[in-house]
Amino acid sequence: MKQAKFSMETVGKVITCRAAIAWTINAPLCIEEVGVDPPKAGEVRIKVISSGICGSENHILDGTFPVPLPAILGHKGAGVVESIGEGVSSVKPGDKVLTLPIPQCRKCDSCLHAKGNCCLKEDAISPVGLMLDGTTRFTCRGRKVHNLFRTSTLTEYTVMHEISVAKIDDAAPLEKVCVLACGFPTGYGAAVNTAQVTPGSTCVVFGLGGVRSAVVLGCRAAGAARIIGIDINEGKLARAKALGVTDCLNPQNFTKPIQQVVVEMTGLGADFTFEAIGTIEMTVAALESCNLSYGVCVILGVSPVKSHLPLDPLKLVSGQTLKGCLLGEYKSRDQIPLLVDDYMKKKIDAESLITHNLPFVKINEGFELL
Repeated sequence: MKQAKFSMETVGKVITCRAAIAWTINAPLCIEEVGVDPPKAGEVRIKVISSGICGSENHILDGTFPVPLPAILGHKGAGVVESIGEGVSSVKPGDKVLTLPIPQCRKCDSCLHAKGNCCLKEDAISPVGLMLDGTTRFTCRGRKVHNLFRTSTLTEYTVMHEISVAKIDDAAPLEKVCVLACGFPTGYGAAVNTAQVTPGSTCVVFGLGGVRSAVVLGCRAAGAARIIGIDINEGKLARAKALGVTDCLNPQNFTKPIQQVVVEMTGLGADFTFEAIGTIEMTVAALESCNLSYGVCVILGVSPVKSHLPLDPLKLVSGQTLKGCLLGEYKSRDQIPLLVDDYMKKKIDAESLITHNLPFVKINEGFELL
């Protein structure tokens, strides 16, 4: 793909373009004409070339993960810098970039900690849908429109803080590497960084969609000997085996709880389990599938707001570990570009997460497929 070129005609001016807006929950997205303001100090305006869609956006549209509406959704994107605001130094117009739903300011407590990656300037855990100055850069029909995670990629142009933008290899195919902005690192990093899967181990992955497929790839790369995949969609099982799953289970085919099936299959429970579906029931099942003494359960899924995890503390006293995982524990600006480099060197298979390529006007069809 040739690098986009921009004239000075748009710099400092509002750009009118198309965006997919969520006006309300339980309704299709509407492709509308929007105004995108120029970037302020410390901000970057980006021409979005490609965007992935994610289960978290499904949760927004069905109301289980509320965000301020109207909003332009999308958070894993790839594009080209159109213009920059005052003080921006890490990218310049014409650079290829990934849009990062978790920023890296490199100054806060989390960013300065060796293992922390939940930058305190994030807007993904309890979203307000506005830039750091409390305003938005999008307007439509005379109304202000919120962003998503200070990212918003389901639009032809977006404005983001520099701390959420990562410059990548100029040769990277933007229609492929957009999944490296969130989906792939979230799953892959859950295995190699958060769980630290060990060679010869047994892993269980609850759900076999996009992020969970990346978990499978991470488990395989870490040397897991057995990877058990669990999903109620039989259509996903063949693809899962091609990615490295050794055993496929459909909970609907058993009369007993799936965690009991897993424990019986593995003898004393799995070494590592991963829940990325976003339900309390499956989180409990994942934890109860772990070995009581040394099993590690990693939660990636976005559970409904105000839901609570019913836990028997004695189940943790024996030595099990329950861990959360955000963006695979990658420090976003520092480490996500390195994943792009690994992709370019064919060290990782990010393309296996891509099942369909659709034009922007078919965005609602994309969510139906998801």
